[in-house]
Amino acid sequence: MATPSNVTEIILLGFSPNREVQKTVSVLFLLMYMAIVLGNGLILVMVMASKGLTSPMYFFLSFLSFVEICYCSVTAPKLILDSFIERQTISLKGCITQIFFLHFFGGTEIFLLTVMAYDRYVAICKPLHYTVIMNRRVCGLLVGAAWSGGLLHSVGQTFLIFQLPFCGLKVLDHYFCDVHPVLKLACSDTFLIGVLIIANGGSISVVSFMGLLASYVVILYSLRTQTSEGRRKALSTCASHIAVVSLFFIPCSFVYMRPCVTLPADKIVAVFYTVVTPLLNPIIYSFRNADMKNAMRRLMGRTVIWGNR
Repeated sequence: MATPSNVTEIILLGFSPNREVQKTVSVLFLLMYMAIVLGNGLILVMVMASKGLTSPMYFFLSFLSFVEICYCSVTAPKLILDSFIERQTISLKGCITQIFFLHFFGGTEIFLLTVMAYDRYVAICKPLHYTVIMNRRVCGLLVGAAWSGGLLHSVGQTFLIFQLPFCGLKVLDHYFCDVHPVLKLACSDTFLIGVLIIANGGSISVVSFMGLLASYVVILYSLRTQTSEGRRKALSTCASHIAVVSLFFIPCSFVYMRPCVTLPADKIVAVFYTVVTPLLNPIIYSFRNADMKNAMRRLMGRTVIWGNR
């Protein structure tokens, strides 16, 4: 049961106390958020509309794009809206809700990226058994496991925060609510809860990242037996995946795999895993992919034909 708290609202300081700087940052966030929704939304439409994008890789990619839109939507819209209406507060319940969805979609993304790495491992290292191993039922179970893992992770983080009493200081030096900044507002000893938060959040990031890197090392080692064309295509795919994984996991590990203290750099680091990674996802995963580009041309061609009718 939650401990009573006399704090009902929290003030978010954002990126700068200067209102003009804050508005400029918000305009940049608005442009990036629009690009994220349009880019990842386009991937969703192409995978659902194209008959040529039926492999497990595109099945997982469509879910990743959906999660990226949701993940960015947890933080960016409030920052943008608050800057223009000049409001900097969030209710305590709203803050805890934001933490829940931030970690729900973030945890789901971690497990989806792990699933996608496993998919590439099977495709490259066991090509003859790929369709048998990665059948529709297995793909559905892996996606379900990713969502379930994200939910369990989020429930754990939110439950730990929900138990704390908040009193006195109610200013958060961040542009969204997260576990480490909110812990500083608690008026009780948070050492044990901080350790549990690191065990839940930081360990998932680091262990998953190391596992992903190990899988790509195995993949790269197995390419010795491939043809030069096969090696080129596999290296291109793996390089794209490693780029996304690094941009997401390294900042997450920096924030969550350390004692529960906040640093001035945290706000900038958070931009990488909440905005930059979802922004680059369509470029790295899709617009460099020949199948995706062909599907886009066909989709645009159909749109032009329908428009001329």
